[in-house]
Amino acid sequence: MEAKDVKEMAAGRWESIFARLAPQLEKAVDRAPNHVPCPVHGGTDGFRLFRDFNDTGGGVCNTCGIKHDGYATLMWVNGWDFKTTHEALQDALGVGGSSQPIPKVTSKPVAKKVKEKDVEDIRDSLNHVWKNSVALSSPEARPARKYFANRGITNVDFRKIDSKMIRFVPSLEHYEEDPNDGKFKLTGMYPAIVAMVCDASGRPSTIHRTYLTADGTKAPVQSPKKMMRHCADDLFGAMQIALLGNSKVLAITEGIETALAVMSAFNIPAWAAGNAYLLEHFVPPKGVDVVIYADKDQPSKQHPEGHGQGSAKLLLKRLWAEGIKASIKIPEGNIPQGMKSVDWLDVVSGAIQAPTMKTVAR
Repeated sequence: MEAKDVKEMAAGRWESIFARLAPQLEKAVDRAPNHVPCPVHGGTDGFRLFRDFNDTGGGVCNTCGIKHDGYATLMWVNGWDFKTTHEALQDALGVGGSSQPIPKVTSKPVAKKVKEKDVEDIRDSLNHVWKNSVALSSPEARPARKYFANRGITNVDFRKIDSKMIRFVPSLEHYEEDPNDGKFKLTGMYPAIVAMVCDASGRPSTIHRTYLTADGTKAPVQSPKKMMRHCADDLFGAMQIALLGNSKVLAITEGIETALAVMSAFNIPAWAAGNAYLLEHFVPPKGVDVVIYADKDQPSKQHPEGHGQGSAKLLLKRLWAEGIKASIKIPEGNIPQGMKSVDWLDVVSGAIQAPTMKTVAR
């Protein structure tokens, strides 16, 4: 059978298919479409299946990105190739001789009014956070400045920071999901750095939060960094951390701290994508040359050359194909023992010895 025919047969059966072929997705199935620990990377809330997953098999990992259908989900979560996945699905559906083919269950459609209410709730939440924020140069934002200093970012001119895009909230609610009932409960109020995340068209879409203590350390919570919900079709624009005059060169990084370090060290405007997946799909504004300051990550089964390097190279190839001048800068040398990755914040702050850099350009 062809894959399209298998997908047609699997529609309405993915819950049962996952139970048979990927039991590690059990919690995600039970909690769909809410976030759960990633079955590949662990953590607390890195993965969720889509609301219509029983029809499509799709989900999204905050680190590895969107899995548009059940084939992609099974290949990712089990480390299978396409042939293995295709054969396993045929067998599960009874095409390959299985004596107990998986039954079909029709999914209930999501009401349009519920979706509209979700969008309204998201906008209210985003506006609540932003209206209570102040500029990073404000006296109230001292915990944010101490946090950056603690991370080794000591020579930032906060007048060059785009105060319309990255700000500080003196006291912000922090919620964590209760594993017993799946509900999000207030864990405390903390200072927080907040950054506006734009979509590919440059429109504000959601907010990234970094929860802190008054002393400028990460808040003592399971997830000190969180992305709020969004109602955009994509988030591939990034966070505009710094703007410097009319520069025609734009640096793009994964993290906010790395963007600040690059800006201060190389005197160029810097944006932060948020993670490797969003970096890979980043859409730059028109008329700029792009320099990708990539994270250097340890290789893994899902990302043999390292997630940061792999995503940066995919972005580079796409930008070249679109006629955009672009280059990658990767820290040279080996990743120190005991560290999962090295980024340009480590280089700029002197946390590692990396006197040279590897550049791929065109």
